[in-house]
Amino acid sequence: MSLVEPKKTTGLPLDLPVEELIVVPRRRYGIWIGIAIAMLFAFFIGKAFATNPAFDWATAANYLFHPSIMRGLGKTLLLTVVIMAAAIVIGTIVAIMRVSPSAVLQTFASAYVWFFRGVPALIQLIFWFNLSLLFRTVSLSIPGVGTIFSVNTNDFMTPFVSAVVALSLCEAGYLAEIIRAGIKSVPHGQFEAASGLGMSYRQILRRIILPQAMRFIVPPTGNEAISLLKMTSLVTFIAVDDLFYTAQSIYARTFETIPLLIVVAFWYLFVVTVMSIGQHFLERYYGRSDRRQENPLIRLLQSLLGSRKGRVQS
Repeated sequence: MSLVEPKKTTGLPLDLPVEELIVVPRRRYGIWIGIAIAMLFAFFIGKAFATNPAFDWATAANYLFHPSIMRGLGKTLLLTVVIMAAAIVIGTIVAIMRVSPSAVLQTFASAYVWFFRGVPALIQLIFWFNLSLLFRTVSLSIPGVGTIFSVNTNDFMTPFVSAVVALSLCEAGYLAEIIRAGIKSVPHGQFEAASGLGMSYRQILRRIILPQAMRFIVPPTGNEAISLLKMTSLVTFIAVDDLFYTAQSIYARTFETIPLLIVVAFWYLFVVTVMSIGQHFLERYYGRSDRRQENPLIRLLQSLLGSRKGRVQS
């Protein structure tokens, strides 16, 4: 007589087919608690914005498209574009110097990055604005010829020019490291292969290295551009009539501080949103080689050719 060991039951209907099994999702109480807390905070914040009369939404709406605000917004956008363009050029040159085979160029570029990333942007801004305290005039003299030109420093180092120079040099220090990291992300074997084909160092950078590095350079550069847009508010300290300075000038007369700050915050958020959308499409363009999605027409042609090949072989 043999003893039959009873089967261990787990409570699962193992005899049922798979399509008849009822899948019960796992309860995630932590997520529901987090959602409830977030909704509660959103409710209180929305209530404060809607019911607090100190926000004065009507006054903020009246100043939203005020001519002075529009001029300040235009000056902010102009500063951002000019500074970013100059910083990209300077940063690219410094980054190429950082990866060059010359030890002298590497040392100079490293010192540049060390200094302009280490000194706060506001200090650099005030320094360039007060450059006339160091140099009263700027002149060019050639021995045997004489002075070619001489100009007072205050005549050309205006607040706008001071802002462009200071923030361009400061931002170039950050962009140099971003571009250098993008160049380093390309495998060194491609540089060696291009050198073996007889290409010059400049041709290798322009045709091989930089096009591949762009997908690593564009995302942080877009973030730096957004950060630069907000950093231009520092030019208020040297009386450049940007968006923030214009709003300050208005609420210094009318004492409508909160509505004007709301207007400034709205325009900054609007411009940042537009820049973020543009950054998204740039990232998609330079990262198109990483996408695995094929054109539906190409997939259809491949399937038709594959099925036709199978019929011929059979």
